[in-house]
Amino acid sequence: MTPRAFALAVLGTTLPLCSCAAPYDYGPYLEHMPKSILVLPPLNESPDVNASYSYLSTVTRPLAERGYYVFPVSVVDAFLKENGLPTPGEMHQVPLDRVRDIIGADAVLYLKINQYGTTYQVLNSQTIVEVEGRLVDVNTGTTIWSGRSHAVQNSSGGQDNIIGMLVGALVSQVFHTVADYAHDLSRRVNTEMIFDDRVGFLSGHYHPGYEEDQRRRHDVQEKLLAKRRAQ
Repeated sequence: MTPRAFALAVLGTTLPLCSCAAPYDYGPYLEHMPKSILVLPPLNESPDVNASYSYLSTVTRPLAERGYYVFPVSVVDAFLKENGLPTPGEMHQVPLDRVRDIIGADAVLYLKINQYGTTYQVLNSQTIVEVEGRLVDVNTGTTIWSGRSHAVQNSSGGQDNIIGMLVGALVSQVFHTVADYAHDLSRRVNTEMIFDDRVGFLSGHYHPGYEEDQRRRHDVQEKLLAKRRAQ
């Protein structure tokens, strides 16, 4: 077994958690269904100074796989910086009408990182990524989706053997210098947040299952509205 494979084996399993409401109200989303999404660099509330751009690099692919055109995040970031907006906080303040007129996006995804990184104890290391997001319609300013995803990964892997836990913590700390576990965990967080069928993103226009998903979601939404009217 290679050192990298051994390290990943020791790390154990990821425990993804995503906040959910049943059923989720997709009414605004269905009414303002976007084709293209502009993802802004996330606000970073974690102590890791690299969190914002490390996480940002993991967002484009799952959104594209969900059926949306995603503006290249590096190009957008460079463009905004060149136009006097050097930080994510300032980028998040750009008026929506400017986003519509200059970039042409249908919706903007605003992200905030609450936790990101690895902490080390004697017998364990723990990697946590927690992100929340809002998808906002550019034309109306309506929040059409919001959600949160949280995942934790421990080096102990749930074992109670002290020697095994010590080895796991040591391997994790050594290999953290060549592998960003939080970056890898971010991909799983995105999968939970974007692909969750209960509270995630709807299938976009470029997804092969778009029309079927729209019919199903509209049916569910009509039943939800009828239930509300009957109460």
